[in-house]
Amino acid sequence: MSAETPFFIPRLSIIGLGLIGCSWAKGLRVRGCVGEVLGYDRNLDSMQEALTSGIIDRISPDLAAAVEGADLVVISVPILAVRPVLQEIAPHLAAHAVITDVGSVKGSVADDVAAVFGADFPRFVLGHPIAGSERSGVNAADENLYVRHKVIITPQPHTDKTALRLVRRAWRAVEADVESMDVVHHDEVLAATSHLPHLLAYSLVDTLANTHENKEIFNYAAGGFRDFTRIAASSPVMWRDIFSANKTQILKTLDLFTHDLHFLRAAIEADDTTTVMGVLTRAKVARDHFSKILARRAYVEPMKTASVTYIASPSGALTGTFRVPGDKSISHRSIMLGSLAEGTTEVSGFLEGEDSLATLQAFRDMGVVIEGPHRGRVTIHGVGLHGLQPPPGPLYLGNSGTSMRLLAGLMAGQTFDVEMSGDASLSKRPMGRVADPLKRMGAVVDTADGGRPPIKVHGAGKLTGIHYDLPMASAQVKSCVLLAGLYAEGETSVTEPAPTRDHTERMLKGFGYDVQVNGNTVTLRSGGKLTATNIDVPADISSAAFFMVGASIAEGSDITLEHVGMNPTRDGIINILRAMGGNIEVLNPREVGGEPVADIRIRSARLKGIHIPEDQVPLAIDEFPALFIAAACAEGETILTGAEELRVKESDRIQVMIDGLTTLGVQAEGTVDGAIIQGLGHNGLLGGGEVISHGDHRIAMSFAMASLRASSAITILDCANVATSFPGFVDLANNAGLELDVLTTKA
Repeated sequence: MSAETPFFIPRLSIIGLGLIGCSWAKGLRVRGCVGEVLGYDRNLDSMQEALTSGIIDRISPDLAAAVEGADLVVISVPILAVRPVLQEIAPHLAAHAVITDVGSVKGSVADDVAAVFGADFPRFVLGHPIAGSERSGVNAADENLYVRHKVIITPQPHTDKTALRLVRRAWRAVEADVESMDVVHHDEVLAATSHLPHLLAYSLVDTLANTHENKEIFNYAAGGFRDFTRIAASSPVMWRDIFSANKTQILKTLDLFTHDLHFLRAAIEADDTTTVMGVLTRAKVARDHFSKILARRAYVEPMKTASVTYIASPSGALTGTFRVPGDKSISHRSIMLGSLAEGTTEVSGFLEGEDSLATLQAFRDMGVVIEGPHRGRVTIHGVGLHGLQPPPGPLYLGNSGTSMRLLAGLMAGQTFDVEMSGDASLSKRPMGRVADPLKRMGAVVDTADGGRPPIKVHGAGKLTGIHYDLPMASAQVKSCVLLAGLYAEGETSVTEPAPTRDHTERMLKGFGYDVQVNGNTVTLRSGGKLTATNIDVPADISSAAFFMVGASIAEGSDITLEHVGMNPTRDGIINILRAMGGNIEVLNPREVGGEPVADIRIRSARLKGIHIPEDQVPLAIDEFPALFIAAACAEGETILTGAEELRVKESDRIQVMIDGLTTLGVQAEGTVDGAIIQGLGHNGLLGGGEVISHGDHRIAMSFAMASLRASSAITILDCANVATSFPGFVDLANNAGLELDVLTTKA
């Protein structure tokens, strides 16, 4: 069958007329994908019901007749009955017949197939649909049971490719999501996620039923008990067979669970509330994560199931007083240093975006007890500089380059190996810039081709302090080296060619660590400790930048942004907009937790093009997508140089912004390290059109603000990642005066 050929099975045989097999047959039938369906079951009533309901065309008096001439044979019988069935049908199968099964233990079925047909039999495709129903039997058959449910295929090295393709297409024909997994891995996963929960549910009910107070217990059983033990109402015979067939993997998982249960018991007995809270918070986060997967609305790679498009219509002015989300850079560092501190750190204003949450989860994975976040509040029970534990697997950091680069420095000083990976966008970003200085310090660091993620840091190496001259201004590289220096023998210092964000230095001091700053050189020595403190995360000036530009370009705008971080290494956006003629007032300046903050009032202004001073570029590196919009609306030419860093962000921000501006009718060109933009002037209007953000949140939000000066709607594609830095952006923008609609399409 070619890929273009409509899928069709001339003759299908179902052995075992239960919910699973009958639902598959019914699904194929209603979709016109099957000719004749034969069925066999030891229960005569089941066969008659299947025939009467039209699920099958013929019932067979014996197994031999049920499989004669069949193109696909589905074995849907209890796991311990598979081998006898195979022995009986083997002599009667057509030479071309493909066989598959639906059992939840693949190793057992693979052994049965090898015993009956030989070790290299090619036409048996091991399969397992992850779907079910509260009801069972023929009458419960549902043609849509498998729609958007997983079916796991476990092909073996000798499985025939044509047979494999047939079974895959048969499952996809009923709209199932088909995935592949090896046999051993499948049985390990199912032992943990299905078999053990059933075993525990049966055991708990049995334990309570055998107490002398069982009637009282069951009379007052709450919803949690009912929900947890519901699965104990399944067929005991089926589960007895599964526990036997997958004994090895179930025992391994049961031993692990028993060990952790004893650990939890000891913590409760000792009134160790921090350890108990660690178990509970990790479990809650994991359960929430699983729920998102099940609901098909997750935030990391396996969970991205929808594309998000913004439709930004022309609107009026921006008005109001409001606060944008917390600073992402400070949020990252609060989790990192709070985890390594001694004592309990309280964080308020934490940014609950996906990047910051990736850092938080990484430290949870390394044994740190973290409560929250809840409305921006996080409580971190620090473990000290040497208290991190090996994570259970690779640390997945999503789209967060900050997480990966800063963690690389911290991981270089640990006694265990850590691998860090990310999504498709992060996997394209350069990590050699942190790997190189870490190697000079004695760390063993591996990256993928071209210095890209995943990155693996091997622990137990002895680090030595170095002096490092940054080849280009980068706060992330500077921070990486300084954090590694916490574990390095002697003194570590970094000199940068131009000032960059100094959040790491400030926060280290806030946690009581001695850090020396002399001009553009930062120095620290190992041997100190971090002491827990309270952190109030200011509003992120990078998030405020979109509204600063929007208010500047939209006639009649007047907004005040509250509690914005005014770190002098981050105020380039204010300096550049003022140089362009922006009307910006800084109100109520103050210091909170070592970071300067203020309220900022922005009113519309007649902007003019400028040659952006290169000394301001590192101070506004993340804000340039928004500044490109300001330049497009200014009078005259704006020239940007010295910003080659923009080409290796979440996207090539120079090229993506130039492409978008060109679509909107702006004369703009990119250069190696910047751009030249011809502004439309105070009365000029941007055109409408379709802009591709390439999954870059800052690109998407910048073009949303461009709609304030557009003549028609701007459609912005691929905006799902806005949640990485600015949760709630759409609602806040619309409340301030934008007309921003969101179109979500399932993948």
